[in-house]
Amino acid sequence: MIRPHSTEHSADSTEHGAEHSGARAEHPHAGHAHGAGASRTRLAIAFAITAGIMIAQLVGSVLTGSLALLVDTAHMLTDAAGLLLALIAATLMLRPTTAKHTWGLKRAEVLAASAQSLLLMAVGAYALAEGIGRLFSPPEVPAQGLLVFGIIGLAGNIASLAVLAGGRNANLNLKAAFLEVLNDALGSVAVIVSALVISATGWTTIDTLAALLIAALIVPRAVVILVSSVRILMEAVPRGIDLDELRTHLLENAHVDGVHDLHVSAIGTGLPVLTAHVEVAPECLTAGHTAAILDDLRTCVREHFAERIEHTTFQLEAQDCSAEDPLPHA
Repeated sequence: MIRPHSTEHSADSTEHGAEHSGARAEHPHAGHAHGAGASRTRLAIAFAITAGIMIAQLVGSVLTGSLALLVDTAHMLTDAAGLLLALIAATLMLRPTTAKHTWGLKRAEVLAASAQSLLLMAVGAYALAEGIGRLFSPPEVPAQGLLVFGIIGLAGNIASLAVLAGGRNANLNLKAAFLEVLNDALGSVAVIVSALVISATGWTTIDTLAALLIAALIVPRAVVILVSSVRILMEAVPRGIDLDELRTHLLENAHVDGVHDLHVSAIGTGLPVLTAHVEVAPECLTAGHTAAILDDLRTCVREHFAERIEHTTFQLEAQDCSAEDPLPHA
């Protein structure tokens, strides 16, 4: 027989839960806002450097006819576009929450990272297609001009990397931007090596091989970023969190009889969220235990996993109401 669920007690437990969650949520949000502000400054500097070097390399690719330099220029174009997207996303992330956007625009970084990865994959595909064609008919490439523009590109890449390095792990958006510039720096190295080989041996096919190498560096990293972005957008359980292990930890609480409707996902980098229905003995809802139970559950999910879960919603109930829910759940 299903036991009747006390509306009064449920409201009381929900009130406690909401109050407890709100007290803990202020600091993490402030930290995310501060991180986004710092990211915006880094991205703005890196964008200015990259855009300037891109223009110089574009002129160089036209003057020299080098495919490696052209591909590196196209890659730098995607870098500049990606950094601009990242800069816009970092700005949007600073916007406060509203009644329409209850998490603010925190997922702007995920959308920007997805767009950057798709740009990188497009450049890699173009380089592969053009490079294979040129293997059979390598054009003449002036080594001296190629070397000059390769060095200019590398200098700009190093400057951008120095700016972005300190915050590259702050979020997926900044990580994608850093990897783009790093790949472009490796591309500039390939252009320089290509110029030196052509100067010493006259073997112009090295220019095409360098372009193919740049493409080979671009595509795998772009796929990794895209997969990470899609995981967040599809609300997959964040890496570092085992749902079965998490449930076991929750059930270790002496007052907890069962856990269902357990969901863990991420709004953005470093911002996992958890919701769960927790079954407790009916007397727990009337004996004033709700605040202590909620505190124990929050401490459990915040401290026992590699990915700290600061944002949680626990619904305490005296019976399993999962049969009434038409949606599938864990």
